[in-house]
Parts: sequence; C-alpha cells; structure tokens
Amino acid sequence: MQKLLMFALVGVAAQLVDGSLGMAYGVTSTTLLLMLGTHPAMASMMVQFAQLGTTAVSGVAHHSFGNVDWRVVRTIALPGAIGAFLGARALVWLSDNYLQGAKALMAVLLLGLGIYLLSRFTISGFRTDKLDEPPTRKFLVPLGGIAGFVDATAGGGWGPIGTPALLASGRMEPRKVIGSVSTSEFLVTLAASIGFITGLSLSDIDWRIVAGLLLGGAIVAPLAALLVKVIPPRMLGSLVGGLIILTNTRTLINADLVAVPGALAVAIYLAIVAVWAWAIRYSWRAHKAEQATQEPALAGLS
Repeated sequence: MQKLLMFALVGVAAQLVDGSLGMAYGVTSTTLLLMLGTHPAMASMMVQFAQLGTTAVSGVAHHSFGNVDWRVVRTIALPGAIGAFLGARALVWLSDNYLQGAKALMAVLLLGLGIYLLSRFTISGFRTDKLDEPPTRKFLVPLGGIAGFVDATAGGGWGPIGTPALLASGRMEPRKVIGSVSTSEFLVTLAASIGFITGLSLSDIDWRIVAGLLLGGAIVAPLAALLVKVIPPRMLGSLVGGLIILTNTRTLINADLVAVPGALAVAIYLAIVAVWAWAIRYSWRAHKAEQATQEPALAGLS
C-alpha cells in the first residue's frame, strides 16, 4: 500500500507537468525507477503500461477543452506508433552503452531547441503570422517516427521532442500543440507496450508501481488539460523552453561525457532555474502589458 501511494504521488506530479506542458511524464517516472535499480527496458515498459491509462484520460480532457487539432493527431500518431514499437524492440536487444550515446546526442539537439524556445517566447512572445499554414505531412511524419522511437528507448521522449518542434514551427497555438501531442501519445504508448510484451516477461513487472503511476496521473489529467487552456501562450512557451533546458542539461551531466563535479552540477541547475524563473516573470508581465494595450482598442470598437 505504501509503494502504491508513493508512486501515485509521482504520477500526480509527472502528469501535472506532462498534461500542462506536453512532456515529462515518462522522463520523471522512468528516472525514479532507474534510481531504484530497475532495468532500463523494464522501467520503460512499466511507464508505458501506466501511460495507457493516463494518456487516454488526458486525451479526452484535452478534447473537451478544445486543445486538440485532430488533423495533426491523425498524421503524427501512426508514424509515432511505428517508431515506438521499433524503439521498444531495440531497447530489449541493444546494449545500454549504445542507447546512452544516442540519448546524449538527442539531449544536445533538444538543449539547443530549448534555448531557442525560451528566448523566442520570452522576448518576442507568440507569433500568429503562420497559424494559417498548418504543419505539413513532410514535417509531421518523420517527427512522429523519431519521437516515438526515442520515447520507447529512453522511457520518455514523445513530448520532449514533439512539443518543442511543433512550438518552434509557429504554425499552431501552444495549447493545441500540447493537447495534440498528449492525445496522440495514447497510440504511441500502446505500440510501445506491444513491443515490450513481445520481448520481455510480464512476470517481472511490479504492478503496484504501474497502478500507482496510472492512478495518480489519471486523477490530475483533467486539471492539467484545463491549465493549458488558461495559461497565456507566451508563458506556455517560456515554461516549456525552460523545462527542456533543465531536463536535457541533467541528461548530459549524467551521461558522464565530461566529468562534472557535484558542486558545479548544482550551481548549473540553480543558474538554469534562476534564468527560467526570470523568463516566466518577464513573460507574465509582457502578457499583462499586451492586455492593457489591447483593452482600450477593444473598448473603442464596442
């Protein structure tokens, strides 16, 4: 019972971030399981099983709040599912060293994308000049395939890759990016789960962990979907950008590519959090200033 409650709280925290920012459920949950000594493939499989429930509830909630672009979901979900199935099979058979190297390379690319998003949304705000040019199949299909593969092999990656890439395109509202990525994740998770089932034994799964993660995530999924609808687009971009920078910096430090002393790592994390907090505050003030400017104009039209 104690383990169930502990992982339910982890599920609550992970889903609150994932459902409102479009990422981090898998990364948060898998990281904790790896810290407890769980094999990477088994950790990823348990998280995928839990997400079968959380992504279903999250998708329904996002749809009810109008956060989903179903054209994007239909286009990105199938290649994502194929990539996730192949990724699950790869995680069962490939060596941990190979996967760690690929994960570090992806972290470098995502870190650069996170810096771009944080600076762009914080300083310039959300641009609306490309909203009439929806993402194309040529962009969505390979994006889905790559994000699905990484999601299964790294225990999380669908959101961290899909969300920032779509935000950076400037062709969708931030809330619809997050809602569409979260909704399409159900099919991706289902495919990854099937891939793991065909390669691993279900007898090794701790179902209390799966139940806890699922229960906690399902409870807060509707609240997270509501937050996406009410948080200003400019702030959503700053929040997502900062989270990408923080999580991928941690991935690179833990990859041991370069020896980073513990004290220096803590200093780096604190510096990132300080800049992130400043960016969120700046975005909020800029949003309020924009509202104050628009109100007189709207009043004159009425």
